[in-house]
Amino acid sequence: MAGAWRNRTGDGPRRRNYLKAHHAAWAVFHPDWIPEPLDPSVEWLKRVRVAAGTVAAAGVYTFVEGGFAFEEMAQNLLIASAVLLFITPLTVGVMLWRWRRDGSLRPLRPALLRALGLLLTFVASVVVTALLLQNGTALGGGLLIIPLGFVTLWLVWFVGAGALRITGNFFGTAAVHRCLPPLLAIVTTWLMALPDLFTGDLHGLGLRLGIVFILGAPVTVTAIALFEMARLKRDHGIRLTDHPSRSRYNNPYT
Repeated sequence: MAGAWRNRTGDGPRRRNYLKAHHAAWAVFHPDWIPEPLDPSVEWLKRVRVAAGTVAAAGVYTFVEGGFAFEEMAQNLLIASAVLLFITPLTVGVMLWRWRRDGSLRPLRPALLRALGLLLTFVASVVVTALLLQNGTALGGGLLIIPLGFVTLWLVWFVGAGALRITGNFFGTAAVHRCLPPLLAIVTTWLMALPDLFTGDLHGLGLRLGIVFILGAPVTVTAIALFEMARLKRDHGIRLTDHPSRSRYNNPYT
């Protein structure tokens, strides 16, 4: 199962195999209506942070927990999806309330609906993946255990590749305002980290290493996000509090 597509560098058509999870994730979570980043160096920093965070998390779940902790990973996926589902629209709503003082919000509606669609799609895929990880053995009795195992592995790779895409574009909210993705990244990472910090769930790492592990993600995400917003302000005159219509780089698909 493959589809033709044209890459954004203009090198010509390529083939995308949707049986490969990362190809499907790219098609679903990075569609053509999402604008390209204005600063490639920031995108490189995001990828480095995601890669480092993935290695650190895999190490904790595998070695510290004494074997890969599928149950804990599935639980964390569900918590993360719940945070995204409620906090993302709330944060965007606060910014819309701020922007309505300076201009109409009607032109932003198409991009907002597309972004909401991506959010719901990602959350649904996370929930399905987590449920399969938690209940795969019970559901896959007999001969079904092999195909169900392949489906689960495909979904895990799909969600992981999709998470890498949304880390950069944050559900395409850059099509609404270029400063929305870094703002949403800051809010969601802190909200996902603080419960572990307050409850003392340090994943068996001890006090110092546990705090470093928990705070590593929000601190680095915040630093990169603030750097991104500073570059947007300096190089393109884009400010978070300004209505999207004030910059030609914002909302290009309405």
